[in-house]
Amino acid sequence: MSLTPHAGVTPVPEQPDPAADVPTTAGLTPSEPATPDLAASVLITAEEPAAAVLAGSAAEAADRLLTRPTIGLGDVVPAPASVTPRPAANFVLPADAAVRVSADPAARDVAAQLAELLRPATGLPLPVTDLPAAPGALVLTLAATAPRGSTAVREWAEEEYRLDVDVDAVRITAGTANGLFHGVQTLRQLLPTAVESRTPVAERWVVPGGTIVDRPRFPYRGAMLDVARHFFTVDDVCRVIDHLARYKLNHLHLHLTDDQGWRIAVDSWPRLTAVGGSTGVGGGPSAWYTAADYRRIVGYAARRHVTVVPEVDLPGHTNAALVAYPELAPDKVAPPPYTGTDVGFSYVDPTDERTYDFVADVLGEVAALTPGPWLHIGGDEAFKVKGVAYTGFVERVQRIVAGLGRTVVGWHQIAPAGQVDGRVLQWWGTNGDDPTVAEAVRRGARLILSPGNHAYLDMKYAPDTPLGHDWAGLIDVHRAYHWDPATHLADVPAEAVLGVEAPLWTESVTSLTEIEFLFFPRLPALAELAWSAPSTRSWTGFRERLAGQGPRWHAAGITFHPSPEIPWPATSAGGHLPGTAGTYRNPTPRQPSPGRDLTAPDTR
Repeated sequence: MSLTPHAGVTPVPEQPDPAADVPTTAGLTPSEPATPDLAASVLITAEEPAAAVLAGSAAEAADRLLTRPTIGLGDVVPAPASVTPRPAANFVLPADAAVRVSADPAARDVAAQLAELLRPATGLPLPVTDLPAAPGALVLTLAATAPRGSTAVREWAEEEYRLDVDVDAVRITAGTANGLFHGVQTLRQLLPTAVESRTPVAERWVVPGGTIVDRPRFPYRGAMLDVARHFFTVDDVCRVIDHLARYKLNHLHLHLTDDQGWRIAVDSWPRLTAVGGSTGVGGGPSAWYTAADYRRIVGYAARRHVTVVPEVDLPGHTNAALVAYPELAPDKVAPPPYTGTDVGFSYVDPTDERTYDFVADVLGEVAALTPGPWLHIGGDEAFKVKGVAYTGFVERVQRIVAGLGRTVVGWHQIAPAGQVDGRVLQWWGTNGDDPTVAEAVRRGARLILSPGNHAYLDMKYAPDTPLGHDWAGLIDVHRAYHWDPATHLADVPAEAVLGVEAPLWTESVTSLTEIEFLFFPRLPALAELAWSAPSTRSWTGFRERLAGQGPRWHAAGITFHPSPEIPWPATSAGGHLPGTAGTYRNPTPRQPSPGRDLTAPDTR
């Protein structure tokens, strides 16, 4: 099956900004016609020949057309908190532009990334230099270094930024490098689509004038990539990190271990990868990350202000570990390697002290490689470890994590276990009523929401989608967008919700192209839910802003599903999955486990 744009889709015309009040002498606004009205702009006097005036006015009008931005100031995903357009203040990137930045190493690195982003398409040198600013510059300022009396001297939220575009400069101001980085991602979307090109493009690099003030709704905004069922290279994971950073997502959860494969090297237990890392779903090629590989991923993410959340799934989902170390198995017998997609059959022995030596060693080494605050211990679908055996295991592992100075995260099945300070439950249910989780919240737990029927990116878009599952339902873009994390779970207050995460399980996903096809266009929808205040969001506005992202993905070589819900521009073709013209075969899908409540009412 060939995936092509929905028939009959035409570009959505740019709408005039109702806030813009621009005199005709200020240049064309987005709502003005493409052809200038010379009669309105030319004054012929007796002292000057009419032909010369007409020529000069025509040149001026042509120049104004060239400096008309192709993007509106508010055409950004996620939706900013506040947008104030000033069409008379459009900025044109000059050939001698420099990136000027506060004298702070973290801020300077953001400036370097801005220059790295712009150089390929613009062909400009864009040197990175210290403040003070000069005309024609891109200026990045940490608020702490701003002069007293300026608008920047105030209390800034952790990831807040302000972007000011005027005729002489683009200025991004923030209290932290995180905020500066998010401001750079917004600036990226305000530049012409050709900025995504990796080779020089003949383009007038115009940024629409005005001011954006922006901050996130939730502090935790992320996606999960399962590298255990199918392994993905360091370069693939880095590409995924780029996708997250583009839409202001700040956490990458890596599902590193499962029945089919163990993907992180542990020096004290070397057979975990030498034996447990040699398999994957379907028996295809497999591998694992060395400590150096993993450090590269963590470092790449940190530079893009993304925190890696490593998951070692316990006590279930451990067949690969048991193949490598039979002493961890309840019967001390090595099971055969597993390359299928069933769940719930494996577990480490919760009654053996050797199991806890294993857990302490593994989590200790993973923590040492991971600078972020989180350690994810899994905890789901351990159907053969019941009651006090299960809660006792979880409580002991939670204490191990706390002893490492980290905050424990687990799938919401760990909710009945005793509370430890800061504990986070990741909820993946399909029914918005979960009394057990609500009770854990009353005891102090916080939540990351990943509802299976809204946020699971391995679900199909539609019945004929050639990739993915449907046990949680079909998730089109509207369904991914149409829910509120603050009110989704009954009896859970909004302040208990730490944020949103979009998981991608990979039983049927074998390539970066397939990852991108399932990510886009749903990942930006979930990013907007996590970043933007409800007052700034609407489905109508989002689908039009999302449509504008299609040409950018096309220019950047990103595969995406051309959802018929979105009015894509005619030049924005979706990606093609290899083999969809008749040779694509979806691997055997993972079957929903007995623990999943698939009869619960749909909360679309």
